[in-house]
Amino acid sequence: MWNRSFLILHGVENRRPEGHWERELAMDLRERGEQVFYPQLPDTDRPHLLDWTDAIRSELALMRGEKVVVAHSLACAAWMHLAAADAASANPFAADRVLLVSPPGPAAYDWDVIAGFSTAGLDLAALRLASKSVRLACSDADPYCTEGAAEHYGRPLGCDVDVIPGGGHLTPDDGYGRWPSALAWCLDEKERLVPNA
Repeated sequence: MWNRSFLILHGVENRRPEGHWERELAMDLRERGEQVFYPQLPDTDRPHLLDWTDAIRSELALMRGEKVVVAHSLACAAWMHLAAADAASANPFAADRVLLVSPPGPAAYDWDVIAGFSTAGLDLAALRLASKSVRLACSDADPYCTEGAAEHYGRPLGCDVDVIPGGGHLTPDDGYGRWPSALAWCLDEKERLVPNA
């Protein structure tokens, strides 16, 4: 019986490719005997918010023990919408720990493909109630969050923030294939997210 489980959530146009830090993280955790859920979210090229939140909720229902969620890019926005909806319900999903990596900023939602995921209007301060611990990892040079995720999301969420200097969108193209500190955080929430060497 597992005493914790991990849910890893990808972004738009991401088919969980080899070499992506999330795929490497899933494999590394499984090699350590951890229970890992790493679903392919529906319609990854033209996603719909309700389909993604329904899929995420279904995965959460399968998790046992401490529930740890790792979301990258558009999955962060889906998570925020899910958390906002469930925070007001009588039966919230209550993840224990959440790592949000490189959420898109307001200008990114001008792209019609992801416009329905816009976080405008969400009470970000209330979302901290949806889990016991939230960590934001972001770059100071993310082309998909030119507003700066640390300021735009970190401050209203009231969460710990790890800023990765020059990290771009934290993808393999930015040097984030295997990301040892993401694994370290999964195994111990006191670990900080740091740049790859």
